[in-house]
Amino acid sequence: MTITLAPMEGVADYLTRQLITGTGGYDLCVTEFIRVTDTLYPESVFYRLCPELRHGSQTMGGTPVHTQFLGNHPTLVADNACKAVSLGSRGVDLNFGCPAKTVNRHKGGAALLKEPETIYQLVSAVRRQVPAETPVTAKMRLGFDSDEQALEIAQGIEAAGANGLTIHARTRKEGYRPPAHWDKLAEIREQLSIPLTANGEIWTVDDYLRCREISGCEHIMIGRGAVSRPLLGSEIKASLNGEAHDAIDTWANTKAILQQFAEIVATLPDEDAHLYSISHQQRYLADRLKQWLRMMSKGHQEASELFDVIKRHTCATTILNELKAA
Repeated sequence: MTITLAPMEGVADYLTRQLITGTGGYDLCVTEFIRVTDTLYPESVFYRLCPELRHGSQTMGGTPVHTQFLGNHPTLVADNACKAVSLGSRGVDLNFGCPAKTVNRHKGGAALLKEPETIYQLVSAVRRQVPAETPVTAKMRLGFDSDEQALEIAQGIEAAGANGLTIHARTRKEGYRPPAHWDKLAEIREQLSIPLTANGEIWTVDDYLRCREISGCEHIMIGRGAVSRPLLGSEIKASLNGEAHDAIDTWANTKAILQQFAEIVATLPDEDAHLYSISHQQRYLADRLKQWLRMMSKGHQEASELFDVIKRHTCATTILNELKAA
């Protein structure tokens, strides 16, 4: 089975991918989407959004990284996908699931679920132009307002030549509200010959086990659950290997990851900060740690308490000291 770190816009940037996959529980990660509108991007854009291209398209810990694209113009998306592959990307993923209104208004992400033929054309164009040995995958939701066309869309993606498909088991209309409809994934999986990866509402080991039982999917993609519990992937792997996992996802271990993150950002050379789109390290560290702690509070009460301590701080040194003292 494969555990993939989801491509969360505004959350799973380069440093976050590095820290979470560094826990050892993830087999693959996908970048935040590269939005294609009307141009073939220069190399600098790809290196900025996917710095891992400079290191063999993998994180510092060795986890493979695939680049994700969002757009509605088949030729332009395919051209940019080929450019990413020429720079070393190990795989290409296409985004048909982003629920953001600004993206959907411009016929991107989940909005394309209303146009199955456009999705087919996009996947087909990328598959034709990208080298045969490079995996081309897609990520979708069950639909925009309803799941009536979910199977048709999934079969179209397969027919267009995709090597795999991930489905977030909710419609765009449902957003992130529970539950995730894992049973719908089972109906689709039975009709596909390509691997289907389940995504949505996997916060714990028990969630994974129930998702696997209901959907029949061995492969999973974890999004918010990976930020809430950075060690969740390791927990799941330990559980599947018959090993004890209760002592993995402790607050002490989670806090150590946060502290490592803070130390990396606080000591990042200015030239590297520019490469990772971090123009104001103090602000970046404060904003990202507060974001992480809010999400982690679902799994750790201590995270909520620490958030209350640092929520008014903007100084990186002060925040790092609070983390050490917590």
